[in-house]
Amino acid sequence: MTKILTALLFSLCAILSAQAQYTILNTHSHNDYEQKVPFFTAYNAHFGSIEADIWAVNGVLYVAHDSADIKPSRTLESLYLQPIVKFFRQNGGKAWKDYPSTFQLLIDLKTGVEPTLSLLVKELGKYPDVFGLNGNKIGIPVVITGNRPNPSDFSKYPLNISFDGHLDLKYDKAQLKRLALFSEDLEVFTMWKGETAIPQKEEMRLKQIVDSVHGLNKKIRFWDAPDAPNAWKTMMNLKVDFINTDHIQELATYLKTHKN
Repeated sequence: MTKILTALLFSLCAILSAQAQYTILNTHSHNDYEQKVPFFTAYNAHFGSIEADIWAVNGVLYVAHDSADIKPSRTLESLYLQPIVKFFRQNGGKAWKDYPSTFQLLIDLKTGVEPTLSLLVKELGKYPDVFGLNGNKIGIPVVITGNRPNPSDFSKYPLNISFDGHLDLKYDKAQLKRLALFSEDLEVFTMWKGETAIPQKEEMRLKQIVDSVHGLNKKIRFWDAPDAPNAWKTMMNLKVDFINTDHIQELATYLKTHKN
């Protein structure tokens, strides 16, 4: 009888754990710089991943989706690095004073790997207490996506920089350690629009992809994904680690008010 009760208790705990699996830290602010208030909206909502696209122009890193959108006042330094450094230091070496975790800054290189990445490394190097490897377990991870170096060149860059992986590339053990997650275009695998249930065959394919990434002990995110409650729920059912959204407040409210 005792064994049965123990088994039932274990099962209940597993169910509750699964339901509590998703928090706002499982959210990714896609093209965050296009929000009315870049960085602060996602930061104040405790988002776990915040994205900035950067362009290297005359030695300066600007934040924009397209080159035509580049504006002198919208630099990576002013929109993201300075606010992050300010809060991190004010909070005594933590991302949030009232929240025991951190977020990742996902930086999408729009111009060539070089000199863009070296310029970024130089910018981050101004703040080693925030972005450096100083033993602080809740620092601010920086992950590179978009134009990325060849995996064989990962070792040329400091260890405080991680990379976004491609499913169609093979990585050796050392290279795999430099990957923070895998990001893939959902439309490569399905044209599902999120309004109905995802077709079973496509759902099974996505589950296989997610499981394969988790088998590497890595996280996964899909971009070009539908961005509404039914789609968010589907991503959670698939165990996708970061839910991609342009609707910060709506997704935050959904995760706070819906069981998952």
